[in-house]
Amino acid sequence: MYIHSSAPTRIDLAGGTLDIWPLYLFHDEAQTINAAISLRAHCTIVPRTEPGLTIVSEDANRRVDVAHWSELRENHELRLLGRLLHFFKADALEVRTRSQSPVGAGIAGSSAMNIAVCGALATWSGQKRSPDQMMQIAQNVEAQAIDVPTGVQDYRPAVYGGISAVELGVDGIRRIPLPVSVQDLQQRLVLAYTGASRNSGINNWEVTKRHIDGDRDVQQRFSRIRDIARAMRGALERSDWKEVGCQIAEEWDNRKGLAPGVTTPAIDAMLGAARSAGAYGGKVCGAGGGGCLFCLGEPDRVPAIRSAIASNGGQLLDFAIESDGLQVSTRA
Repeated sequence: MYIHSSAPTRIDLAGGTLDIWPLYLFHDEAQTINAAISLRAHCTIVPRTEPGLTIVSEDANRRVDVAHWSELRENHELRLLGRLLHFFKADALEVRTRSQSPVGAGIAGSSAMNIAVCGALATWSGQKRSPDQMMQIAQNVEAQAIDVPTGVQDYRPAVYGGISAVELGVDGIRRIPLPVSVQDLQQRLVLAYTGASRNSGINNWEVTKRHIDGDRDVQQRFSRIRDIARAMRGALERSDWKEVGCQIAEEWDNRKGLAPGVTTPAIDAMLGAARSAGAYGGKVCGAGGGGCLFCLGEPDRVPAIRSAIASNGGQLLDFAIESDGLQVSTRA
């Protein structure tokens, strides 16, 4: 049985980093706001006639061959993929992956790939996994692969698609679809790759430790990020696009104070040019330091915003807000 799966990446509109346990427990009514986008991660499983496993990452131009799944926990270059195959005890397979997003884009490409591979392997194994089970596996395996805690928000758009809030509380994690017009939001967004892979400008583990250790500045900034996400959710639901843009700009200003590497002169130039061209606000996706950035402005200003970003070195990315999440298909 041949299996193909794909899952969307996302733009994180507000509330990022708060989705890492236990940060959200320190900020009542914490939430993140995100939109799934059509730059998808793809996984293909091809059966082999002989025992053994092959993993091919087309993006990284890497290949790993082993005789048995037990060899895949450590000591190779494709750690996340290897651990997923190890978890599912895969055998006699070739697994190929590719992503439509740039490497290190900060739009949750690894989480989307994680979900795509989990979906494909669950289908291969005949194991029925609920969305919550699949996201739990993906989150835990990714933490094993990168050796630090992972957040929870990025798996939700990969599984479900759409525009949503992810509410984070003592009683659990809830994804709430938002009543926002896909067309209205999409026609106001500009997404671009900065030309440099993100370098995790915010080191999530260091920021988490600083918060727990009582750093008042970090604690206050995360309280402000919580408040910004709440305000942005309301503005989105009212279709108050100027206010949405103002909250994006506010979060970016606040986030830059968490770590010095969040922005760079090149990023500052792109965002400054976009504001001069009419953008209400913009920010870098993910941890910062590179990767992608996005801006929001009225539809009649979008061409000028795109031109301003491109003139300052940004690589414009064509995308659509994606209503569909994980998709898995099979054929004999």
